[in-house]
Amino acid sequence: MISEVINLLRTARIDLLNEKRAQADVEQLLTAAGIAYEREVRLTESDIVDFLVEGIGLELKLKGVRKKEIYRQLCRYARHPRVDSLLLASNLTMGLPAQIEGKDAFFVRLGEDWL
Repeated sequence: MISEVINLLRTARIDLLNEKRAQADVEQLLTAAGIAYEREVRLTESDIVDFLVEGIGLELKLKGVRKKEIYRQLCRYARHPRVDSLLLASNLTMGLPAQIEGKDAFFVRLGEDWL
């Protein structure tokens, strides 16, 4: 499933100017592809992952957010039992380790394959 979601995000045109619109675009992509998901899943009182797709915690981040903050957020998500793996989709240039808190972590750079 992770490969399918990654390929979908890599090739899709997603609004990269506004995070809420980007989330709406991703929601439309998942729905059109017939991929079941939950939106804005509350993992803890203060942590809400943008999408949960068969155990994949999918988080969208656009420019303007510090990379260290994103990583710390992903660490918190990874500690939750409903999250089996993490997928960060962003227009930032950023890398992730192969695992975060023992869970597989993936990164997709949005807009990269549009050219």
